[in-house]
Amino acid sequence: MRNFLALRDFFYRYKGMYAVGVLWLVVVDFLQIIYPRLLGETADAINRGTFNRDFAVRYVSALILIAFAIALLRYLWRMYLLGSSRKIEYELRNKLYAHLQTLSLTYFQHHKTGDIMAHATNDIQAVRQALGMGIVLAVDAAFMTLAAIFMMGKTISWELTLFALLPLPFLVFTVTRFGAMIHNRFKAVQEAFSKLTECTQENFAGIRVIKSFVQEEKEMEKFSRICRYNMETNMQLVKIWGMFFPLIELISGLSLLIVIWYGGKLTMYGRISVGDFVAFISYLGLLTWPTIAIGWLINLIQRGAASMERINAILQEKPEVLDGPDTLPVDDLRGEIEIKNLTFTYPGAQKPSVSDISLRVPAGGSLAIVGAVGSGKSTIASLLLRLYPVPPDTVYIDGIDINRIPLKTLREKVGYVPQDTFLFATSVRENIAFSGEYSDEEIVDAAKMAGIHEDILALPEQYETLLGERGVNLSGGQKQRISIARALIKNPRIIILDDCLSAVDAATEEKILVNLKRFCRGRTSILISHRISTVMHADEIIVLDGGKIVERGTHEELLEIKGIYYNLYQKQLLEKSLEEMN
Repeated sequence: MRNFLALRDFFYRYKGMYAVGVLWLVVVDFLQIIYPRLLGETADAINRGTFNRDFAVRYVSALILIAFAIALLRYLWRMYLLGSSRKIEYELRNKLYAHLQTLSLTYFQHHKTGDIMAHATNDIQAVRQALGMGIVLAVDAAFMTLAAIFMMGKTISWELTLFALLPLPFLVFTVTRFGAMIHNRFKAVQEAFSKLTECTQENFAGIRVIKSFVQEEKEMEKFSRICRYNMETNMQLVKIWGMFFPLIELISGLSLLIVIWYGGKLTMYGRISVGDFVAFISYLGLLTWPTIAIGWLINLIQRGAASMERINAILQEKPEVLDGPDTLPVDDLRGEIEIKNLTFTYPGAQKPSVSDISLRVPAGGSLAIVGAVGSGKSTIASLLLRLYPVPPDTVYIDGIDINRIPLKTLREKVGYVPQDTFLFATSVRENIAFSGEYSDEEIVDAAKMAGIHEDILALPEQYETLLGERGVNLSGGQKQRISIARALIKNPRIIILDDCLSAVDAATEEKILVNLKRFCRGRTSILISHRISTVMHADEIIVLDGGKIVERGTHEELLEIKGIYYNLYQKQLLEKSLEEMN
């Protein structure tokens, strides 16, 4: 039960609803306890020959009133108890989602989307069932068991009651033994479901690649294997579950046999009446449901505990990047950037991504970063946004250690266009205006600066056109330009463009660069690209190789050095000449 401790705040808020629901449930159970007593009195009346019309009317009237009361109160306890579990499910799902939003990129790089989705759906559903129907079963089983035992002993015979309860230790052993097995196997079931979700999500997200490489059959075979594993894991649980209930019912049957044998003898000897014997059998029948309920309860609680254990593992994850106690009340930035002897290694990596990086970009200045794939260009951009933990006293903005600037201020004042373009499955307008509320004029102006306005007008619904998943119905260049518009509309103090023009043609690139040059006046800009045409007008250009700065200067100064930058420039000039010849 300790797995549910993370929900104690929820229980505290909804304790009133749970208390009222339990009250109505107990009243329903109390009314049900009356039935066997009425049945016993009727049997005695028939046996004595005193059963008449008046007795029948009173008996039937009492049964009808009890039935109506039970129906009404069952509705009420369902609304309060099951309703409370639904509200806890709602809050837990929101809590999990909000917590996931706080976690750093490292967490998502080590956990697949499908697995996280399984936590947010299947696991939370199992927790909700444990906190809803599980509570119902626990109260129902406890009250009905105690009340039935009390009525059997107090109104009929304690001796017969003790004999009827002889199989109880076997029931306790069975429940305890099977409970642990159900917990472990259901945890395996949830993990198998996570793998199934991962495979499904990954295949649908990569459907273009699958089709273009004609790998449909291979992926179907892979899905079939994972699906079979999921089925086999569930079957392992079903085998335990299938053995559990018959054993519970067998133990209940033993109680019935004992009661028929010993209770029959007591009736024959006149120590209890026929009506008492009938009532006792009826009370024993009422105990059958709690016995089954205990089995069901163990199943639900163990499932919920296994799922809550998986959810707790996420809730216990701590974000690597967050505002610390020494965070300053900074609400605006000028844009001066300084990096001093920065060395950074990604979590789990064997060697640094960047080493001993030092540079300075004045407020309103521009810096370009050039280098081969894996040279550390995007790492610098990620650290300027604090997407990863930044080593202290290495990165400064406006003379303040970046770790002391509030994350909200930092990320609001930085416009970032990542190398890996991501668009949401919503309208073009909403994608551009993702960072806040903007007027139509502001959205159009941002689109024009990014060189995407004309393309948007050619779409079926223009700015209201709905995009597919990750913008699948747009070209790579169109997606990049919408991402640029999304960054520009923020009116940031610092703009970082991480190789975001790689999918546009030279003419479109030139047009966008002219617009960006006008937009970036008075703003600090960092351009990351492998194209010399994109970076050549920057105030300073640095060349990275193996995570280190190997060349730096203006475009003209780097050409004079005749190093990596010069060779890259000559290569691109040759490529351009060959394209013009063709």
